Amino acid sequence: MKKIEELVDPSGIILTKNVMDAGISKYFLYSFLEQSSFEQVGWGIYASPEAWADGLYILSLHCPQGIISYDEALYHYGLIDREPLQTTITIYTGYSTSRLVKDGIKVFTVKRELLDLGMVSAWTAFGHIIPMYNMERSICDLARNRGRFEIQDYQMAIQFYVRSRDKNFNRLMEYAKSFHVDKKIREYMEMIMI
Repeated sequence: MKKIEELVDPSGIILTKNVMDAGISKYFLYSFLEQSSFEQVGWGIYASPEAWADGLYILSLHCPQGIISYDEALYHYGLIDREPLQTTITIYTGYSTSRLVKDGIKVFTVKRELLDLGMVSAWTAFGHIIPMYNMERSICDLARNRGRFEIQDYQMAIQFYVRSRDKNFNRLMEYAKSFHVDKKIREYMEMIMI
């Protein structure tokens, strides 16, 4: 049991995968989980009774290839003022997303070679580090899928981005070219700046 306790991360989360990789059988893991009152919070992810439920962190453990994106990233950077109703993740095309969708996650896909473009490490409100897109990538994603978002969220995100001290127009236009939305973004930026 001591060996399993050592695999519990500081936030009170333990992964079945880590236990199996350490050569511990599922029997001992399940005994430990039952005795310690751990609860399943995701597929192969268990949390101690003292753990805070950090949904974004748990999602990043559940889907380590995915990147927190769209509404969630825009809200994180203060580019929209409304907390997202659904958690949003982007994953490469071809990844099986059925379990994520079943769990109520909004999933976007992109070509594998564009998945990491603009990915940074971001802190959750609970102090965990997760993969998330930066502001420029988030603006490009918004422009790519403008029809799936409220017009006021789109306008607000662009306006707040233009006012942000952390903006990087060169990076934005570089990403926009990769996603073929540079014309759309340039036109909208010109309208705002007039």
